[in-house]
Amino acid sequence: FTSPHPKAFPDALLHLMRERDNVCKQIHLPAQSGSTAVLHRMRRFYSREAYIELAERIRELIPGVALSSDFIAGFCGETEAEHRDTVSLIERIRYEHAFLFAYSMREKTHAHRRMQDDVLEEVKIRRLNELVTAFHAGALERNRAEIAREHLVLVEGVASLSLSSLFSLCMCVCVCVCMGADESSIVVVGCGFVVAERVSEPQRGEYVHVRVTDCTSATLRAEALQRTTLRHHSAATSLH
Repeated sequence: FTSPHPKAFPDALLHLMRERDNVCKQIHLPAQSGSTAVLHRMRRFYSREAYIELAERIRELIPGVALSSDFIAGFCGETEAEHRDTVSLIERIRYEHAFLFAYSMREKTHAHRRMQDDVLEEVKIRRLNELVTAFHAGALERNRAEIAREHLVLVEGVASLSLSSLFSLCMCVCVCVCMGADESSIVVVGCGFVVAERVSEPQRGEYVHVRVTDCTSATLRAEALQRTTLRHHSAATSLH
């Protein structure tokens, strides 16, 4: 689920996402910065504290939810202290996915009309690298916590790693790769996994029950346990 603004997530929506098995447990919650002062210069009128409260509320209400975000390094006037606020926000939330960019002035924007693009390019790149490092550390920590856990994944299509591989999305939208029994083929099934297959190779559009066995900061490696359906998986889960 994607929203252009954090204000678009009332509790009623979060409860609905938690209760409905056919709704993917993933939310894109763009922050742009971890500094309240920078957010206000961007004309994003919420605070760092309000954003953290919302992110933690989402994790509380939707167990296993995957959070993604957008961040900009080196916005107009950004100080080192403001940059550190963004690093610390990424470290605190530990996103599953993030889109990270160095700031580039765009025409016909408030910043273009009223501000100066005054952060040096080399400073932007250094700050961007620090954001990337913080993100990967948090994502790897979260992915390591998934090892030995089981998930329902949806096979989506052919993966770029191999012509014999499939790409898919898990119900919390991470990349999952499924390996064939001889480890010669890789199948990506939802939620960011690589799955060593115990069943015949899953086909696009099928649901597969998997167990996570290994990970990187971007991908979960898992073994495919069995084909299933959303209805059967939901029924089995409700019994436990």
